[in-house]
Formats: sequence, C-alpha cells, structure tokens
Amino acid sequence: MEKIVWYAFLAIAAISVILTVYDKIAAKCMPRHRVPEATLLLFSALGGSLPMYITMQIIRHKTQHKKFMIGIPVILAIQIVLTILYFYFLK
Repeated sequence: MEKIVWYAFLAIAAISVILTVYDKIAAKCMPRHRVPEATLLLFSALGGSLPMYITMQIIRHKTQHKKFMIGIPVILAIQIVLTILYFYFLK
C-alpha cells in the first residue's frame, strides 16, 4: 500500500511540474490554451505543492501572483503539518 501512495505522489508531482511548464509556454504562445488557475491550485493541494513551487521559481511563472506565492506555501505548510501528525500519531 505504501508503494502505491509513493507512486501516486510522484505522479502528482510530475503532473504538477508539467502543468506549470505547459502554462508558462501557453502564456507566451497560445493564450487560449492556458491551464486554469484552479487546476494548478488543485494539483498543488493534491500533493504537488513543493515541486510546483520550485518549478514556478525556476521558470519565473506566476511569481507576481499573490494567490500562488502565498497560497502554495500555505498549502505546503499544511501538508507538512498533516504529514508530521500522521507519522507521530498513526505510525
């Protein structure tokens, strides 16, 4: 079961990075085909917050949007706290 969770986490992380890079490219070349902000935030909340935040910093995408520069770190902090609580109380 743990392997499945890790594979799912890796898949969400990869999809988060791909969506972020795709949205950066679409912003320049194909504005009609942008990734909705809600989709980006959803994948962040599903577990892709750290890879998405790092990718955004590297490619300089959405770094002027408070929704992302505050929201994603808050989501990441919540995920870290929940992970610590899980391992502290349930493991």
